[in-house]
Amino acid sequence: MTEAEAQVGVIGMAVMGSSLARNIARHGYRTAIYNRTTSKTDAVIEDHGDEGDFVPASELEEFVASLERPRRIIIMVAAGKGTDATIESLVPLLDQGDIVVDGGNSFYQDTRRREAALREKGLHFVGAGISGGEVGALEGPSIMPGGSAESYQALGPILEDISAHVGDEPCCAYIGTDGAGHFVKMVHNGIEYADMQFIGEAFELLKAAGLSHQEMADVFKAWNTGDLDSYLIEITSEVLRKVDEKTSQPLVEVIKDAAGMKGTGTWTVQSALSLGVGVNTIAESVFARAASSDADLRAVAQESLQGPQRGLDVEDRQGFVNDIRDALWSAKVVAYAQGLDLIRQAATEYGWEIDIAEVAKIWRDGCIIRAKLLERIRSEYAENQLTSLLQAPSVAAELARNQDAWRRVVVAGVQGGTPVPGFSAALGYYDMVRAPRVNAALTQGLRDYFGAHTYRRIDAEGSFHTLWSGDGSEVEV
Repeated sequence: MTEAEAQVGVIGMAVMGSSLARNIARHGYRTAIYNRTTSKTDAVIEDHGDEGDFVPASELEEFVASLERPRRIIIMVAAGKGTDATIESLVPLLDQGDIVVDGGNSFYQDTRRREAALREKGLHFVGAGISGGEVGALEGPSIMPGGSAESYQALGPILEDISAHVGDEPCCAYIGTDGAGHFVKMVHNGIEYADMQFIGEAFELLKAAGLSHQEMADVFKAWNTGDLDSYLIEITSEVLRKVDEKTSQPLVEVIKDAAGMKGTGTWTVQSALSLGVGVNTIAESVFARAASSDADLRAVAQESLQGPQRGLDVEDRQGFVNDIRDALWSAKVVAYAQGLDLIRQAATEYGWEIDIAEVAKIWRDGCIIRAKLLERIRSEYAENQLTSLLQAPSVAAELARNQDAWRRVVVAGVQGGTPVPGFSAALGYYDMVRAPRVNAALTQGLRDYFGAHTYRRIDAEGSFHTLWSGDGSEVEV
């Protein structure tokens, strides 16, 4: 196949895989494609074969043989067992130095396991987070590759070429070793959960204040021209404006209010728990989706529980809209801060040298959470040594300006019976981390009382225990 040697190959011709393969081919790379069901490969060639130079294969051996070395193979199959099975079939056909890329939403610990196993065989394994959905995969996603620096030298130019761009800057950068790329993609998705929860709470508050769906669509459209400028705010306006053809009702009122999830938000919360990092805004968004989908619980609660009817008596409607805007921006910042802090602490735990400014840079376009805010985050991390985004000068100043509005919105939601778990969780975190003293001292005292877990003092080094069941004296332990 010397005249048909492919520069890169893609396994898996479902929606994401075929879109990514087409993107690569459109950029002038000879692209080998393979799917276990040959009809899917044939369909790509029949429907899109004129978009670039494709090398279709009906057998895996044929696919591997068509690739120039070092082989660059991107796997786009179902995460979990499907990815493991594909790797198991592929590895015996490869040579040392070949590169296998998992472009799916794999759990980062699985990626670390796979990378270690393939490294022992002399192969490079790259876990690449790819965000942007079908359109992004085709037109330019945000790409977060992790693996060996050597593999990125061979793979990076292609990924950067096909990624979204902000000016001349690609929304793709080397993240770090083994599972770093998939970890960053996981956190991206966790932030995405929180962002959508905040938008949903803003929608419910606006509705409770008496705005029509068309008015709310106009509000979100206006917000998209300011500091809240983002993909999710943009499409919120479009969703709210859509009228259902069958009922002539706003489509959002016809859709069942039970939110689905595919696991990445849950992974983010589980990972934060294992690393001891506070991500309560992301957790609340995951729990809100779970509660929304528990039909039995909601049925009995609606029959049994009393409270306000969720209508808000708002004297200054435009002022309240402005307050919600400020609360939405502030909560969004807290979610980003928590996600980036999780990345920072995971990097320390796993030895990843992750540049947070680079992470913000590659999230500016192509991905679901792309937003104007990310340019500010990139600049703040590039110019300052930050432990948290919340300490960034421009961010801290704006949160200070917004906090009165933020508090008014949370109070209005609570008093009016409109659930605002995301807004209130974000505000609670803001107050928690800025407080000079928190209730953890009492928690430690209680733990020492019932379990002799000890405590530390503010005026002495070491650990101490009070003899609660004895004479009440304190001993150093």
